[in-house]
Amino acid sequence: MIDFRLDEEQEAFRKTVEQFARDVVAPAAAGYDASGEFPYPIVEQMGRMGLFGLPFPESYGGMDGDFFALCLALEELARADSSVAITLEAGVCLGAMPVYRFGTEEQKRRWLPELAGGQRLGAFGLTEPGGGSDAGATRSTAVADGDQWVLNGSKSFITNAGTDVTSLVTVTALTDASGDRSGDRKEISAILVPAGTPGLQVGPPYSKVGWHASDTRELAFTDCRVPLENLLGERGRGFAQFLSILDEGRVALAALAVGLAQACVDECVRYAAQRTAFGTNIGRHQAVQFMIADMEVRAHTARLAYHDAAARLVAGLPFKRQAAIAKLHASTIAVDNARDATQIFGGYGFMNDYPVARHWRDAKVLEIGEGTSEIQRMVIARELGVGTVVSEAT
Repeated sequence: MIDFRLDEEQEAFRKTVEQFARDVVAPAAAGYDASGEFPYPIVEQMGRMGLFGLPFPESYGGMDGDFFALCLALEELARADSSVAITLEAGVCLGAMPVYRFGTEEQKRRWLPELAGGQRLGAFGLTEPGGGSDAGATRSTAVADGDQWVLNGSKSFITNAGTDVTSLVTVTALTDASGDRSGDRKEISAILVPAGTPGLQVGPPYSKVGWHASDTRELAFTDCRVPLENLLGERGRGFAQFLSILDEGRVALAALAVGLAQACVDECVRYAAQRTAFGTNIGRHQAVQFMIADMEVRAHTARLAYHDAAARLVAGLPFKRQAAIAKLHASTIAVDNARDATQIFGGYGFMNDYPVARHWRDAKVLEIGEGTSEIQRMVIARELGVGTVVSEAT
């Protein structure tokens, strides 16, 4: 018989993060959201708790945990503040994970201890201004010149790229723009660029609809030189490597989305017991009851979806389709729950004094980042074999 409950160790860990999110993150969330400041003190505390090192071995400064534990932490943090949650998600899945999955032993020893300890953050430079979802249309270049790569180009919407504790950005670039023999493919490689490298320009923070306390910037590379040994993984495999990183990141982002969706339920349950209309608490009105019930159904089913994907990932089983399902469903219901929560709060839901307004602004990007909803549907269809040309035996 399948048991969907967390085991004792997992539940104890979840409660620890829940308490931290409730006591430390939540009280500061509105202030950071209003100021747009990066939450350095909270990130430092998360580092001391070992959250940035959850899926990494102790030998590299990690906690010897697993990806499922990371997802549990992200859900609980997002119930308090999505900006804090995405800082952890990007720091681990997009900053440190590429080094862990594809780095040489020397690269792991150099970069992972501080990344896994939360003292430093890494970033993931994939998206380009003219590319969007077509990340394979990379135009940034890295040309070998003696013992160095010379990078030119730009990246957009890069999380954790410009903080005071950012240590590196892993960048995809064309290392041979001539294409292969068919002329259809170009050689895309991944290269580690340390923060502060001459020729790396970090743009100002974006003015965003949501995730105000998350660091998001554009990067530009102008004759930016790094050693040839900063190549991450196999030359020409950079795009494939990052696709696999995105599969993992989608599971984590689904967990974050579930946290936001659950936060909307939590806020509405409290509000429905306090707010009165037509002589009684609004929670006594069936219309409100049904809306909150639907919100809980959405959060519950999305949680099951990311639990399934995360469990498959940890077990070493194929999970690409399940990751896309979890990300698609969780991001969709997060937007739905945020919209309904705002409606239940009425005029107050439109005021930034209430967390549901922040959840509403934070939710939309979940349908865009790390693969849009349309991309997830493409992945699911392809995994099912839809659209694949099948030759018929004659």
